[in-house]
Amino acid sequence: MNRQTAIIDGVWLFCFGLASTLWCLSAAAELGATFDEPTYLRYGLEHWHTGSYKQLMRLGSMPLVVDLQTLPVYLLERWRGTTLPFAEALQLSRAVTLIFWWTLLFYALRAGKIIAGNWGGRIALALVASEPVLLGHAALATSDIAVTACLLLLAVEFYRGRDRQWPGRVAVPAILYGTAILAKASALVFGPLCLLAMEWHRISPTTTATSRERIRRSLIDISIIIAGGLVVTFVYCGSDWTTEPTFIQWAQTLPPGNFHNAMLWISEHLRIFTNGGEGLVQQIKHNIRGQGAFILGQVYRRAVWFYFPVALTMKTSLSLLIGVGIITALDRAALKNWAFLVAMVLLVYSVTCRVQIGVRLFFPLIVFLAIGLGAAAATAIRELRGWRRTVLVLWLVTGLSSTALAALRVWPNGICFTNAAWGGTANGYRLLSDSNYDWGQGLPDLRKWQQQHDAAEMSVLYFGTDPSLLVGPLHPLSLPLLANEDLGEAVKGKVVAVSATLLYGTYTHVPSSMAQAAAWFRNLRPIDRTMTFFIYDFRNAPRDR
Repeated sequence: MNRQTAIIDGVWLFCFGLASTLWCLSAAAELGATFDEPTYLRYGLEHWHTGSYKQLMRLGSMPLVVDLQTLPVYLLERWRGTTLPFAEALQLSRAVTLIFWWTLLFYALRAGKIIAGNWGGRIALALVASEPVLLGHAALATSDIAVTACLLLLAVEFYRGRDRQWPGRVAVPAILYGTAILAKASALVFGPLCLLAMEWHRISPTTTATSRERIRRSLIDISIIIAGGLVVTFVYCGSDWTTEPTFIQWAQTLPPGNFHNAMLWISEHLRIFTNGGEGLVQQIKHNIRGQGAFILGQVYRRAVWFYFPVALTMKTSLSLLIGVGIITALDRAALKNWAFLVAMVLLVYSVTCRVQIGVRLFFPLIVFLAIGLGAAAATAIRELRGWRRTVLVLWLVTGLSSTALAALRVWPNGICFTNAAWGGTANGYRLLSDSNYDWGQGLPDLRKWQQQHDAAEMSVLYFGTDPSLLVGPLHPLSLPLLANEDLGEAVKGKVVAVSATLLYGTYTHVPSSMAQAAAWFRNLRPIDRTMTFFIYDFRNAPRDR
C-alpha cells in the first residue's frame, strides 16, 4: 500500500469513525440503562474488588468486556475514594465500548481490502459504520458489538495467517478465538463456523487430491485453534478454588449406592470452581432450554425457526437488503467471497438458535454481510460496464445516503430502528420487543414527557432494571396490586406509563397478572407515547380504542 492510499484510507476511517463516535456518545447521554447494564456494572465492579467472577459465570456472561468497561469506573472510584453515581459510572462504561467499535471499523476496512482492494474496504467500512442498529448498540455498555469486533478480528487474522508459519497460522488465531469467547459465549460456536466457512472458500477451487490434504491440514489447524482458545478462556477466568453448591445438591439427590457415594465425595472435594466452563455451560443450557418468542405481533411459547431470518429483515437497513438483490442480478459471481459466505453460514445456523431475545445476538452476520456486499460492489464496479455499472453506483450512493439519514433520524434510539419496509421505527414495537425495541432504556424520555406535561406523579409499569425508576416523580406500579384488585380501581386518578415490551412481547404472559394487565391496557387508547412507553391518563374516564 503506497503513501497516498494509506492517507486516503486513514482519512476515510477517521471521518466515519468520528461521525459514528459522536452519534454514539451523544446517544449514550440520552438513553437510560438497558436491562443488562446495571447487572454488568454491579458484577464487574464486584470482580475488581473481590477477584471473583462467580456471579458473572452463574449468569452465563463472559468477563472480558465487563472487565474493560468497569475498569475506568473502579480506578476513578479508588482515586476519588467514593462510589460513583450510577449515571456517571454508566456513561464511563459505555464510552469503553467505542474501543471495540473502532476495532470493528478498522477490521471492516481491512477485510474489504483483502477481498476486493482499496474501494472494497472503503465501501465495507461505510456500510458497517452507518448501520443504525449497530450504532444503537455501540452506544451501550454491553458485549454484542465487542464480540462482533473480536470475531471479525479473528477472521481477518486467520485469513492472513493461512500461509504463514505456525505462530501466525495457529497461535495468533487461537489467542483471538479465546478473546472472542471471553467477550461473549456465543463465539464458542460462531468462531468455528467462521473459520470453517473461510477454509471451505479457500480450498474448494483446488483439485480433489490437493484439496483432501489441505482439508486434513485445515481441520488439524482449526482443532488446535479451538483447543488453544479454550485454554486462553480458562486461564483468563481463573478460579475461586471453591466447591460448587449446586453440584453437591445434585449429588445428594442421586439414589443410594456406590455411584452416589463417589459423586458426593467428588462434589465435596473438587475445588475448581468458579471457572470459565461454568459460563459456557450456562449459555449452552440456556440455548437448549430455549424460551418463548415475540415476532410479527405474535407470541410463541417456544422458539420458532424463522425468528432470526425474519427479524434481520426488519432490523437491517434496506440498502443492505436491496444490495443483495441488485448485485445478485447484475454480477452474481462478485458475491463469491468469504465474508458473504460466512454471513450465509451464520444465517443458516440462526434457525437452530432457541434464545430469541434480539438480533443483537447475530450482529456478526450483519457485519459480514456488509463487508461481503461492499467487497462485491467494488469488484462488480470494476468489471461491469454501461447501465449495469450505473445501477450499481446509484445503489451505493442512494443506499449509503439513505442509511446515514435513517441513522440521524432514529438518533438516539438506534436500538429501536425498524426499516421502512416493515412500517418504520415508530411501529416496530408491534413486530419485535425486548432488546429489539424496548430494552428498558426509555426512562429519561419518560421523565422529559412528565416535565413537559406537568404530571405531578407517574406510575410506571416497566420492563428493565434502571435504578432511576425509584427516583420520584416516577413510581413503579405493583403487579401484585393489579393481580388482586380491579385494574380500573388500582390505577384510578393516576397517570400510568407502560413499557412497550410489557404490552407487546412474551413477557405479557409471565406472570399471569401481567397477561391480564397487558390485555386490559391494550384495549385502551393512550393519550400519548414516548418511543418505548405508552401513557394513559386515568384522572378522567379512559378511552377505548
